Order: sequence, then structure tokens, then C-alpha cells
Amino acid sequence: MRIGLVCPYSFDVPGGVQFHVRDLAEALIARGHSVSVLAPADDETPIPPYMTSAGRAVPVRYNGAVARMTFGPLTAARVRRWLTAGEFDVLHLHEPVTPSLGMLALWFADGPIVATMHTALTRSRGLQMAYPVVRQSLEKISARIAVSEDARRTLVEHMGGDAVVIPNGVYVDHFTRATPDARWTGTPDAPTVAFLGRLDESRKGLPVLLDAVPAVLRARPGTRFLVAGRGDTGPDEVRALLGDDDARAVEFLGSITDAEKAALLRSVDVYCAPQTGGESFGIVLVEAMSAGAAVVASDLGAFRRVLDDGTAGTLFRTGDPADLAATLLRVLDDDGLREKARDHASDVVRRYDWSHVTDEVLTVYEMVTAGSSGRQVGEDPSSRRAGFGRLVRSDRWER
Repeated sequence: MRIGLVCPYSFDVPGGVQFHVRDLAEALIARGHSVSVLAPADDETPIPPYMTSAGRAVPVRYNGAVARMTFGPLTAARVRRWLTAGEFDVLHLHEPVTPSLGMLALWFADGPIVATMHTALTRSRGLQMAYPVVRQSLEKISARIAVSEDARRTLVEHMGGDAVVIPNGVYVDHFTRATPDARWTGTPDAPTVAFLGRLDESRKGLPVLLDAVPAVLRARPGTRFLVAGRGDTGPDEVRALLGDDDARAVEFLGSITDAEKAALLRSVDVYCAPQTGGESFGIVLVEAMSAGAAVVASDLGAFRRVLDDGTAGTLFRTGDPADLAATLLRVLDDDGLREKARDHASDVVRRYDWSHVTDEVLTVYEMVTAGSSGRQVGEDPSSRRAGFGRLVRSDRWER
């Protein structure tokens, strides 16, 4: 098949949705399909040959994070050109109600369209504002996918309809076969605990982990906390929070590559996911489980489901540093607990491997193409209505 994938968020600062789109594209290409990805990216940002840049993105606060998206008349023209040139059998949009490329492509296109919802929210003014704009367009979607039950619930509550749940994918063997790095490997006297995430987004939970550090060090003085990711938080902030002695246990690794991430997760004793909310899935938990790290995570619904209700990892009360410290110590002190969780996790992660996830996505594609009687994706004539044209042309989207 000829498949068009649309990613709403910029590859300048990639995150979970961008990695999902990238990996799905490469998994489909490996199966022999022709795939083109449309995504925001600056001119100097390196992108793979199957990707088309829709231009520069602007940062927007969304779902407790900063998302880099693009909209406006120039972007709209690029989306139209890409759709016309693609002659796609299937158009697969990610986050089509986010004011970015997916919303534009949904408006302009007609034919076999699949949409994946990644976001999990209990309440969203953004979705409530966007829904009237895209309500009619949503009827053009042939099939809906949600990456988790949490994302599916958000879809049902905010937009109606339903979706099949197909989780985010992981190349499990990439993490299982990674080589441990001696710099990050723990010892009985100096175990290592890793955190990966955007350091300046409070919902990722780094402040919760840092607040737990002193209690862990009182019981196990040699413990090392390895923090990887982008953000303004660094050694100076940690010294101000914890004091010089405890701050020495926290090591900032900065931004790391995919290969370094796999090596880190393969090396550490525990991976800690202290997120406080806004998570629809928890892909890094699956990566850590695949690498053989024992996982300690906040008891968010999405994390609880990924960890098989706490049997493939250990849960603590969300946002509670004291409970996190007690849970970390219990896991570090109990070799049997860690081993039992790892054994169960090695079975659980296989359901998230891209070999399985790609099969499920292709089943959806085959369903929508069979229902379209061979019709390709084309332009929807109604997309030229004046109302949406005024919205797209509004210069506030280009600022």
C-alpha cells in the first residue's frame, strides 16, 4: 500500500508521538509498503528520506507540556501539495484534533482515513474549543485507534464515538540485546536508579524523585540517581534543594541517544517513573522492562495497566515522595521481588513489540481500504468553504 502518515508535533524536539510515527513508518517500510511522513521540522533539522517537512513549528503549552506545532496558510498549502502528490491508499493521522498538520490534513482529505489518538485527559479546554471546528471532519474518519484505554476514554468523553486500542510499539529486542555500560551499572553497595524525561515539565515527576533522594540515601548511602533528558534543572538546582552531600548522588547525563538510552536501561538496577499525570501510555516503562530494569512507577491508571496491575513492576502513590522512597528501598533490598517482576515483565513486553503492533495497524488499514472499494485518498471539495479558510488564514497561527 501507499501510506501517508501525519505527525502534528515537530521533529526539532522529538517526543513520544514523533517516535511512534517514526517507528511505525519504518516498520511498515520493512514490510514492503511505500510510506511518506509529513511533520513539522526546521530546515536544519535532519529528517529521514521518507519524511517531508511542513516547515517551522512554534511552541504551544498543551497537556502540561510544551508541544511544537504548525498551522496557517503556508502550512495548509504544503499539506495540500503533499496529499496531492502522495496518491495514498490510506491516510493515517495522529492527533487530528490538535491544531496542527493532522487537523489540516483531515479537513482537506477524503477517502480511507485512519486516526490515532495519543492524549489522555480528564478535562481539556483545548479539545472543547477544537471540537466544533473539526466535528464534521471527524465523520470522514474510517477507523479510529487509541494507544491506551486512557486515550480511548478521552476520545469517547470529549468527541463521542469509539476506537480500537492498539498500543504504542517498542522494538523489544533492541533493549533486550543492548550492552550494559560500566558507567551506569549498579553494585550491591552503589545501586543505580534512572530517570528519563523532560526535566522542566513538572508532570514528568522529577521533583517527586528528588524529594525522595534524602530518605533513600539515609538507608542506602551509596545509591546513585542517573537523570537523563533536556531541561533547565541541573546540579545547581539540586544542590539548592538537597544540599551538597545529597546532591552528589544525583548525576545529570543530559540528552542521550537511542543507543545510550538502551544501554542505560540495560545497566541500572531500577528505572523510576514518578510522573504525576497526563500520561496515556508509558512507552519508557515498556523500554525499561524490555531492557531488564526493575520498574518503580507512580500508580497512574496508564502505568498500572502497562505494569499488569503491578505484577510487572512496583507502584507507589502518585506524587508522594515518602512512599516513593520507601518503595525504592523495598525494591532495592529485595532481590527476589526484582527478579519476579523482571520475569513477568519479559512476557508482558512482547504484546508491545512492533512485530505485533504493526500486524494490528495493518489489519485496520486493510479494513478501511476494503470498505473504500479501491478509492484512493483525494481532496475533499468541501474543504474550500470560507469559514475554515478564514481560520487557516488568520495570521495568529503564523506568529
